[in-house]
Amino acid sequence: MEYSMNRRNFLLALSPLPRTEPDLILYNANIFTVDAAQPRAQAVAIAAGRFLAVGSSDEVRNLSTARTRQVNLEGKTVVPGFIDAHTHPASSGRRHLREVDCDLRSIKEIQEAIRRRAAEIPRGQWVVGFKYDDTKTVEGRPLNLRDLDAAAPDHPVYINHRGGHGSYVNSLALQKADVNEKTPNPPGGEFFRDANGKLTGLARERATAPFRRLLPSRFTRDDYREGVKLIAKMMTRTGVTSVHDTGGSPEDLQAYQDARDSGDLLFRVYCLIGYAGLDRMIAAGVRTGLGDEWVRVGAVKLAQDGSISERTARLSKPYIGRPNDYGILVTEEKDLYEQARKAHAAGWQIGTHSNGDASIDMTLRVYERLQKEMPRRDPRFRLEHCTVVNPDLVRRIKALGAIPNPFSTYVYYHGEKMADYGPERLEWMFAVRSFLDAGIRVTQTSDYPPGPFEPMMALQSQVTRTDSKGTVWGPRQRVTVEEALHVGTLHGAYASYEENLKGSIEAGKLADLVVLGRDPLKTPPLELIKIPVERTMVGGKWVWEA
Repeated sequence: MEYSMNRRNFLLALSPLPRTEPDLILYNANIFTVDAAQPRAQAVAIAAGRFLAVGSSDEVRNLSTARTRQVNLEGKTVVPGFIDAHTHPASSGRRHLREVDCDLRSIKEIQEAIRRRAAEIPRGQWVVGFKYDDTKTVEGRPLNLRDLDAAAPDHPVYINHRGGHGSYVNSLALQKADVNEKTPNPPGGEFFRDANGKLTGLARERATAPFRRLLPSRFTRDDYREGVKLIAKMMTRTGVTSVHDTGGSPEDLQAYQDARDSGDLLFRVYCLIGYAGLDRMIAAGVRTGLGDEWVRVGAVKLAQDGSISERTARLSKPYIGRPNDYGILVTEEKDLYEQARKAHAAGWQIGTHSNGDASIDMTLRVYERLQKEMPRRDPRFRLEHCTVVNPDLVRRIKALGAIPNPFSTYVYYHGEKMADYGPERLEWMFAVRSFLDAGIRVTQTSDYPPGPFEPMMALQSQVTRTDSKGTVWGPRQRVTVEEALHVGTLHGAYASYEENLKGSIEAGKLADLVVLGRDPLKTPPLELIKIPVERTMVGGKWVWEA
């Protein structure tokens, strides 16, 4: 194995940084650099938060001075810091602070958690929960009105599905929102009813709006910062060093800056701004790219269809066993075009939530139209999720230079839901193999809370296409461990225009890396999820050590 620094890397090591004296050297390591010019190394020198040199242990250690701290990694595997290119850190952190975590394995346990919260707050106040998953409870059925009425009859209850596109409410919540059997479904939403036409308590997509408007807005500016602090600790301990917050608001952007000022921002943030905040940002003269290596304004976030985990994504063919159900379209194409046109004209990158093939088709038409009417040199249009594709959609994505951001942990974690899509369609879902073969820079994403954010779970899911029970879904989309590492690092940097700044271990780039307990190339594929993260470094500082 060749670890020697080539002349290019040596010159890079000595030129772009303010000094050439390393603060820290990590040596005797098994380093996967994700740098095509030098794929493997033994050591790195770090100065002022960046990689100063990458190469063999002997070469790099020769750069040390009396002030350089040296750490022998004793053969441990090192990879670039993982980039979660679609997640919801700020809002998730706040939810962990205040809401009932319903990631439980029985309806009885969920009821008990709701009862405990109801006992802590005055009668009539809302009990709010999140991360409920309808396929993970032993009862084998979803929550309903009666379950929630029994748990908290004197409190309105609102429990958000883990997928984020549907919520379960009780009778008092229906009453407060003035929703009843005669209330029609809103455009792009549904109040779910049983066979007798009675409301079950489930509201999907835009039908959640009457309830969301009533939920207490009880977060202070300090709560926002505390939420970021909490979620940053949770994510960096799994090896995540950069996030793309794809549900951000101007307040979230402020929260990240406040956390940075207080020393609590442990990862880097590319903050996409939801369409509702776009006018405020444009009026302030802000657009994609403003910021620095820690907090940067990202794309504008638009939404086109429903959820994969909740089986509401808009498909061209019906769901298995549901012959008249094609999913939900939350935004008509003409409205999506108007929203996207405003952002494109103002110089913003655009990321559109598009899960199903019918939705992706519409979103691509909008992007293609924008490039024809107002061509931009490098718009890097994003397709958030981009789950169900076909050869023609892949061709159009490549031609447009768009970036698909599919779920990375879904096959492993949400495998029991995949039967609703059928084996034929699964061969074109989470299509990392097809994207890579087409030369498309596909990314790694969790969409947390909908999907777990652990990068090792993502690697196993992508490499094996096997769920937690051992069922294989869409094996033709398997990739190698090396490919998955590229997807989870350098490709994520490209999606935020930062491929020259991070995503690989190269001299001059930001010193973000992860130390693993085992070599993923020598680990059985079905045991990748068990590889421990021993240390996480961001900007040359350890932000997590086991």
